[in-house]
Amino acid sequence: MTSSLSWGIIGTGNIARTFAKELPHSQTGKLYAVASRTQESADRFSADFPNAKIHIGYESLLADPKVEAVYISTPHPQHAEWAIAAAEAGKHILCEKPLGLNAAEAMAIIEAARRNGVFLMEAFMYRCHPRTAQIAELIQAGVIGRVKLIRAAFSCGGQFNPNHRLFSNALGGGGILDIGCYATSIAQFVAGAAIGRPFSDPVEVTGTGILCETGVDVVAAATLKFSNDILAQISCAATLQQESDLMVYGENGTLRVPTFWNPPGPILLHHYEDNREEAIESSPSLYKYALEADAVAQALPAQESPFVSWDDTLSNMRVLDRWREVVGVRYDAEEASAPEQKLPISRRPLRLNHYAEIPQSSLGGLGKPIARLILGVDNQLTMPHLAVMADDYMERGGNAFDTAFIYGGGIQERLLGTWIRNRGIREKVVVTVKGAHTPFCTPEHLREQFEQSLERLDTDYADIYMIHRDNPDVPAGEFVDVLDELRSEGKMRLYGGSNWTMERLNEANAYAIKHGREPFRVVSNNFSLARMINPIWDGGISSKGAAWREWFLQNQAALLAWSSQARGYFAPDRLSGTVSDAELLRCWDSEDNRERRERAQTLAKKKGISPLNIALAFVLNQPFPTFALIGPRTINETRTALAGGNLHLSPEELAWLDLEKGT
Repeated sequence: MTSSLSWGIIGTGNIARTFAKELPHSQTGKLYAVASRTQESADRFSADFPNAKIHIGYESLLADPKVEAVYISTPHPQHAEWAIAAAEAGKHILCEKPLGLNAAEAMAIIEAARRNGVFLMEAFMYRCHPRTAQIAELIQAGVIGRVKLIRAAFSCGGQFNPNHRLFSNALGGGGILDIGCYATSIAQFVAGAAIGRPFSDPVEVTGTGILCETGVDVVAAATLKFSNDILAQISCAATLQQESDLMVYGENGTLRVPTFWNPPGPILLHHYEDNREEAIESSPSLYKYALEADAVAQALPAQESPFVSWDDTLSNMRVLDRWREVVGVRYDAEEASAPEQKLPISRRPLRLNHYAEIPQSSLGGLGKPIARLILGVDNQLTMPHLAVMADDYMERGGNAFDTAFIYGGGIQERLLGTWIRNRGIREKVVVTVKGAHTPFCTPEHLREQFEQSLERLDTDYADIYMIHRDNPDVPAGEFVDVLDELRSEGKMRLYGGSNWTMERLNEANAYAIKHGREPFRVVSNNFSLARMINPIWDGGISSKGAAWREWFLQNQAALLAWSSQARGYFAPDRLSGTVSDAELLRCWDSEDNRERRERAQTLAKKKGISPLNIALAFVLNQPFPTFALIGPRTINETRTALAGGNLHLSPEELAWLDLEKGT
């Protein structure tokens, strides 16, 4: 615990004033400085807090060496920019809820804190009050029996005013993000307490709402379903009054907390068995924000707090995203064409290869370097998600993206194309395009779909093109003719096949050599330390085995390996009996793969890394050109893959891992 923290406040609104007023009541914090963008606002704040040093401009406060921690109280859309700037300035961070405008921004903020070694907590002040801990203790003690239903509401009924931040699309307004976040937060907290955890992720989120003319919600409700058979009904309203209470229904009674988000106050119990009412008194502390400031000091030197962990914040942000999605609340700043999307959320130009963590290599005929880890663009459905993932990947040293005509009905290609245009980096990236998937695997569909992909991607060429499946009814030479024609037109630089057999590749290349065409230079088949037992998808082809190794050595074609880590088969916490694990077992589990898994775990322990990193390194250390397609959903998944991308394995280690001769 740090005995004293010197605080700076970014922003001079009402919540900043509340924090400043309560800070003298903390055991550890002292107000040192405040930053405003205007002299007028600074003067008004200074009149109430004359001892605080005034900075005009947030940058000035972050440059002040006497500021140790910052409280960020700006409007929601500015949280990411200034939290990231604070992290890079080495300041500990308490950021008002919600941490970002969406879960993607929250990921980037957390990664900035992690990388720069600073503390970060989302400012849900009620979580730091002893009454909240009492709620969890009572539920875990079983005083109301098994929890079945949670109800939570928060309203701040007022009149609609399009100029007020609560109703402003540009300022991230609406009830869901501003006050509904409390209802989702407490619901996940209670559902977690019921199973002895800090929080619980819902497995299903449904809801509805009413929007105002600015496109944000004024009334909204949602139902959350948790895996432990608990339901939560939550609601929020910006223009209505309702009791902002928490109700927890158990099999033996109920627990009620009036204004759960604003302690202190009693916890009210109703016992069904004897129809008895009971009031549990909590800490009388009135200074919620002072407790919050102390929670920061108490957690140091750790980077996160047990009151609101990073995983807790990310889970809550994902629920808010889903709630907004089903209600139809989308902020203009999140649109692909928005001016805000021209730059990363840090609001500075993209720093290519800034951290140099992802190795790069070369491919003959490509004309530019290519990352050994290629980012799959197949799961990002919004521009914020795609942009945050791609910006992070590029700053780590990545530059290659794998797309396909069928992914998301074209959503991913459009998003990637817009992001590349926004960043102005077309010649800095390698774009792989796939098309002509079954049942449209014909030379005619190849050209048609390829040209549509270029239009979606807003580019006039693909760096690499691969036929997504094969059609044995079509002579391989007919595909080669179309591909080489497109290459001659300058529309692609390298081409090859995805999920093609060795026999068909030989047929294609023999035809190419005979007729003066370019042969297939790249192949994208499955390749992993684990042997694929059953295809993940119909038509999936594996390139594992000695015969394939000899083929790649002889042809020196590059292998772009999909499912390079066997979809998590080597993760130590997998194979626990879930539905997803059943599919994992179907595709990968066998006696020989279980032995490979054990060996990967043994070598990982020796090297102090994850078995997943061993599996990735196995792919990248082959004696022929290999590249691994990775499909991270989160920045954390990207970061944890890097140890495998840079790990050297000896030929003896490769052989031993693959059950061949070796040690």
